[in-house]
Amino acid sequence: MLRSVALILMLWWLSACNLLTGREVAESQEDWSANKFYSEANQKLTEGNFSGAVKLYETLESRYPYGRIAQQAQLETAYAHYKNDEPASAIAAADRFIKLHPHHANVDYAYYIKGLASFNDNWGLMGFLMKGPFQQDMSERDSKMSKESFENFKELITRFPDSKYAADSRLRMAYLINSIAMNDIHAARYYMKRKAYIAAANRAQDVVKEYPPTPATEEALYIMIKAYEVLEMQDLRDDAERVMRINFPESHFLRELPEVGALPWWVFWR
Repeated sequence: MLRSVALILMLWWLSACNLLTGREVAESQEDWSANKFYSEANQKLTEGNFSGAVKLYETLESRYPYGRIAQQAQLETAYAHYKNDEPASAIAAADRFIKLHPHHANVDYAYYIKGLASFNDNWGLMGFLMKGPFQQDMSERDSKMSKESFENFKELITRFPDSKYAADSRLRMAYLINSIAMNDIHAARYYMKRKAYIAAANRAQDVVKEYPPTPATEEALYIMIKAYEVLEMQDLRDDAERVMRINFPESHFLRELPEVGALPWWVFWR
């Protein structure tokens, strides 16, 4: 009984301390200008205290809702959420900025943040090239976020082709489209292993039709060749091989015919 009472008193004391601390902080900020809020928020952002930065940006906007600094705080809020691994909040903040300020000089950055936030667990361009031995391949995951990220970057370069973020967005789009294609390749490999050859051929055919410029096309054609071969669809098999020999005359798949699902020759870092 005494322990329970002591625990309740301790919890009450801690909550009271937090309440007092929060009140003291609010009182200390009463005379802050918009510039002061913005400067302090940026300092927290630099220090990596992203949640603290968000609170200050939001307080700034509530105290000084109009003007250039408030607009910039809204934009920085989206970035702080992104850096704090809160993609949904980052996208919501970016969407809000776009809705409120569609003609702002930096609205292209809001579109860029949306693309980054949905770039599947915040993997950077170097991140997908330098993965650890136990890190899952992005293409092995649900492609929904990859498609969403692709569309966000696409909207950026369509609306702002000369944006300083356009070049990086195009690089990310190129990676994303191959990742989406490889997602279908993983499914086709699975169908081959389960001897569902028609499903495998159809999935591989989708890659060839929808994503022809991607490296995934090479393995897609190989899967089609093997699936049609088992199904004794000789004409379709020969057509797939003909296309493969024209487009990938030096293909590892044509030279050695490895098992479906074997790593392509270019994956040398695994």
